[in-house]
Amino acid sequence: MQRLCVFVVAALGLFIVSASASRAENWPQWQGPKRDGVWHETGILEKFPEGGPKVLWRQPIGPGFTGPAVVDGRLYVMDREGEQLPKGKEASKTPLGGKERILCLDAADGSLVWKHEYDCAYTKINYTSGPRTTPVVHQGKLYTLGSMGDLLCLDAAKGTVHWKVNLPQEYNTKPPVWGYAAHLLVDGDNVFTLVGGEGSAVVAFDKDTGKEQWKALTVKEVGYAPPMAFDFGGVRQLIVWHTEALNSLDPKTGKIHWSINFPDKEPQRPGITVSTPRLVGDRLFVSSPHHGSLMVKLASDAPAAEIVWRGKSDNLAKPDGLHNLMGSPVFKDGHIYGMCTFGELRCLDAETGKRVWEQRMLPKKSLGATIFIIPQSDRYFLFSETGELIIAKLTAKGYEEIDRVKVIEPTLYSRNRDVAWSHPAFANRRMYVRNDQEIICYSMAAEKTGS
Repeated sequence: MQRLCVFVVAALGLFIVSASASRAENWPQWQGPKRDGVWHETGILEKFPEGGPKVLWRQPIGPGFTGPAVVDGRLYVMDREGEQLPKGKEASKTPLGGKERILCLDAADGSLVWKHEYDCAYTKINYTSGPRTTPVVHQGKLYTLGSMGDLLCLDAAKGTVHWKVNLPQEYNTKPPVWGYAAHLLVDGDNVFTLVGGEGSAVVAFDKDTGKEQWKALTVKEVGYAPPMAFDFGGVRQLIVWHTEALNSLDPKTGKIHWSINFPDKEPQRPGITVSTPRLVGDRLFVSSPHHGSLMVKLASDAPAAEIVWRGKSDNLAKPDGLHNLMGSPVFKDGHIYGMCTFGELRCLDAETGKRVWEQRMLPKKSLGATIFIIPQSDRYFLFSETGELIIAKLTAKGYEEIDRVKVIEPTLYSRNRDVAWSHPAFANRRMYVRNDQEIICYSMAAEKTGS
């Protein structure tokens, strides 16, 4: 009897572990649960079926760059209704009237659960299609940031507004050239966002009340890179990468732990810092299109950092290293993989920054080239600005493509080509992807597990 009980308990434990490992996972914010872009679900297809993955639903949507967030059967995304510029024109000197919308859809069938909209004229920003940032779902609340700086906290179930702040009005500043695009971070008791203005490059708000907790840093342009938070050197560190420096702050007070100028000379204007800072081990990495890459080493016994290497960026006609724009790089086995703004997927030695190999992914002269890299198990899903989803192996030996399929039409016209610049969400063994016209849900489940 005792042996039987032990067997039952062991079997039950194995069942619980197996169920836990295979259950569906939420995608609650920019680049998933840990903001690292990793897709942890198992039971995912190895190759695409003939004709591509199964479409489970598709729904019309307005323009925008906002990637979806998916939590507990609900999908959250933003779009815009209103005046649009003619194709090929990126900016308007006169306001474009319209509304930004926050949409909650049923993740199972795409039906509308609720929506919240507010007047929002687009004024003096480039790329006027729609909102940029992925919503954040946290403890029953939804946090969103619009292109003109409307920061909202809503009830995730009902869509009612708990609090809101218009950042340019509150901090006497103006939106960045390409609009507010740095994805919000909710960490501890606060929600963090880049703002701008005197002493308010980054601001912490109480996540429940919207009350300012602190503000810090002054910079000519705040940029677009999302704030990140890591435990290292015995403390929690808030990483803020703006157009002039990589910074670490105390997330509770805004006190600066350390700051490293990047670039080391006056940055090109307008400044472009977009991709997500990456931490692997004690190495923190950032990469920009105009200034290449920076690798720093974090101290283990205190909140401090030192430069390991800087990428060369003197000759942009023949750029060395990695010049990343939107799709954030990934680390694996001592190497960095990222998409260069000039159209090549590149592998760097993480210790030296030297290029190991490159693979051209987009046609030449594709300035601003973007591919989002999503690690999944021992391979990668690459979502290209061409609207293709690629399965590939990335190792120090090179690029090995397994399969590819067109999943959505690129509908934004930029730099003489049509592009799709919205990061998909991966949850429930599904892919949720949007352009300026529709949002589509695909089954990504292996055949034996169903959809």
